[in-house]
Amino acid sequence: MKIGQQNLPDLARRFLFYQLHPDSDVEPDTLPLEQCPVLWDSRVSVFHSATAIFRAPSNPSGPGGMYREVIRSTPEWTKGDVAGPRRDCIFVDGGESNAPGMRGLLVARVYLFFRFSFANVEYPCALVHWYTTVGTEPDSSTGLWVVEPEYTHGHHYRSMSVIHLDSIVRGAHLLPRFPSNTQVHRDIDYTQTLDAYQSFYVNKHIDHHAFEIAF
Repeated sequence: MKIGQQNLPDLARRFLFYQLHPDSDVEPDTLPLEQCPVLWDSRVSVFHSATAIFRAPSNPSGPGGMYREVIRSTPEWTKGDVAGPRRDCIFVDGGESNAPGMRGLLVARVYLFFRFSFANVEYPCALVHWYTTVGTEPDSSTGLWVVEPEYTHGHHYRSMSVIHLDSIVRGAHLLPRFPSNTQVHRDIDYTQTLDAYQSFYVNKHIDHHAFEIAF
């Protein structure tokens, strides 16, 4: 597969377990795969984008402050100066409804939008690579939160999960933290930025709504 994720079926099975057992307190890392439903004949549909619709009164938007934003994950993006894959980043609801700003949000990068059905119920999903929030406060110099891509097994594999589209809040914009006293390589372009650097600022200045939620 172009996304390089051979265990996608196993991740989908774990996702489905928690959809069917929302009150389970079993940690994903300890959940035996044998306890997860088996997706025998489920037909999978793949999409290269999804539209997030959210209330953003401070942004120019439609009636009632509703705002539409297209989030893309495609192996070939040809509208830029350099053709290549485009994998957008997103804010994900962390489940801490009372936590303000970034303390209640997670950051991830979308590698695949897809949909499958189980027991006559359709599940629109995204395969995401997680980012870890660095520290418990924003960076003191910039006022921006810092995140790092999360890896497992000794930094050899991306920490990936399948999530429901309903848990996506909106798109996120990340800025690389350039290493001090190090020149930026001339061959790095915008299609490689998220893979070339080890930590990123969460850009809350990209628009009014991001400023209101990513503090």
